[in-house]
Amino acid sequence: MSGNCDVLWMYNEKADAQVQGKASTDFISEKVSSEVLKFHRSFPQYSVTPLQTLDCLASEFGVEKIWIKDESYRFGLNAFKVLGGSYAIGKFLCEKLNMDMSDMTFEKLKSQDIREKLGEITFITATDGNHGRGVAWAANQLGQKSVVYMPKGSAITRLENIRAEGAKADITDLNYDDAVRLANKHAQENGWVMVQDTAWDGYEDIPTWIMQGYSTIMCEAMEQIRAQGYEKPTHVFLQAGVGSYAGSMLGYLVSRLGEDRPATIVVEPDKAACLYKSITAGDGEPHAVTGDMDTIMAGLACGEPNTISWGVLRDYANMFVSCPDCVASLGMRILSSPIGSDPRVISGESGAVGLGLVSILSEGEKLRGMAEKLGIDENSKILIISTEGDTDPVGYRNIVWNGAYPYTR
Repeated sequence: MSGNCDVLWMYNEKADAQVQGKASTDFISEKVSSEVLKFHRSFPQYSVTPLQTLDCLASEFGVEKIWIKDESYRFGLNAFKVLGGSYAIGKFLCEKLNMDMSDMTFEKLKSQDIREKLGEITFITATDGNHGRGVAWAANQLGQKSVVYMPKGSAITRLENIRAEGAKADITDLNYDDAVRLANKHAQENGWVMVQDTAWDGYEDIPTWIMQGYSTIMCEAMEQIRAQGYEKPTHVFLQAGVGSYAGSMLGYLVSRLGEDRPATIVVEPDKAACLYKSITAGDGEPHAVTGDMDTIMAGLACGEPNTISWGVLRDYANMFVSCPDCVASLGMRILSSPIGSDPRVISGESGAVGLGLVSILSEGEKLRGMAEKLGIDENSKILIISTEGDTDPVGYRNIVWNGAYPYTR
């Protein structure tokens, strides 16, 4: 483990071992992800998000390839989260209607006949922005209601974007995990449907469906990489909050490639590094981080691991990394100012931390041990998913223009 540049890391030896009893990834099998992709393709707004190739930056960093999957183009919502929320809501409605999800399209769910059968439903969630906007958008598209609670310090722009999708939304005086508990309390009291991208005992179906919904990203990315003549990346950097997205991406790779999967690096903000804390505890159990979690990586400021994704990450992720805000801001600035013929990518605080970490790794001495442990060299082909664009435009400019990275929300 190393503390250089205030970056802490832990290599996960269990990921290398062929140990019996590892967490199952059947929930994100090829059959499931194909069904998810078919559903998302039925949306009028659907298009494959770009896989940007940064060859000049790869040369600068001493690796063979760097790919950035740009989720700022997803459904016009500037972030990937709608994939999970929309699929989970669709799955919930199909179960309520006793209909087969494999035959369902978004247009069918929007039909007057379906709406009359369902009646009025209110979906509720807690979010720093992207997930809540996706849930509100899906509910609004289907003629249903939504309620969204946001943790203290959430950006006003993100709140306004959620309200613009028809949701009743408010910023609370709670941290993220307590906002989740508040939302769940109101769901139980009012008979509303909780659509949350984390899981706990007794609440696992909808979080699983959300994780399945995210699989469209990796489906697309692997197809795009193969279209360029490459079999797969050698390394995948996955940012994590509760770990739902990271567990989905890794689960997809494990279910398809098994032991031949890429090395996977899970990256968190140091103020909310619940997965890093859990893996370093060494007891195999998830451990929570408490407090305000004051990081610019607002979408990752989550203190309690998703109990479903934790098992996948614990058993298969190769490395867990805790990063200060300066790593995310570095990634944002690099992507906003491309070198040579590389395309520009507008990536928000939670989207760019993986690229920031790759930049530090490329410098040599600072994290040499980490790079060597991962086998990053001139033959490495690195995939990073920029999960959001400038969902907080003021904060984005403050970081990219002014070089500010301390917590300023």
